[in-house]
Amino acid sequence: MKRICVYAGSAMGAHPEYEQGAALLGRELAAQGYELVYGGSQWGLMGQVADGVMEAGGKAIGVMPRGLFKGEAAHTGLTEFHEVADMHERKKMMADLSDAYIALPGGLGTLEELFEMACWAQIGIHHKPIGVLNLRGFYDPLVAMLQHTVQEGFMKSTNLELIVVESDPARLLERLATYTPVKQIPKWE
Repeated sequence: MKRICVYAGSAMGAHPEYEQGAALLGRELAAQGYELVYGGSQWGLMGQVADGVMEAGGKAIGVMPRGLFKGEAAHTGLTEFHEVADMHERKKMMADLSDAYIALPGGLGTLEELFEMACWAQIGIHHKPIGVLNLRGFYDPLVAMLQHTVQEGFMKSTNLELIVVESDPARLLERLATYTPVKQIPKWE
């Protein structure tokens, strides 16, 4: 792994642990020699992870559609910044530049990006590791929902292994670095 894409909220969230955890993840990425790929914003957890990377001497690559510049102000201190036409191009470039994916706490956009990468892994479009940094148990309800989805027969149990869940950034990166893609059971068997 060389580059890790981090999906994160453009808000700070209701608890300081989210902001602290995002900055710590950024510092840990840099300390372990990973480059950050992310949505390019200076705001919220997105900005915190980028600042953490750069403060620790790492590289941060932002990707942002032109139409988001007013609402999601572009970070001006990044190693690289790519301006793209739209959200589809943004997500494709971020996916193509990255060797792994991590979701921090966030809203609909973060969840959508996490699920897109998990779905792509499920159907074999990629075999890259996917993780969530479960700060303050943020992702506990989602993990429970995914387990419920398996119990109700809408998802195979092997899909649960597509997403590595950890509350410590260093441990999450360690598990992603040693991740072995899970052989998926075909959905219709």
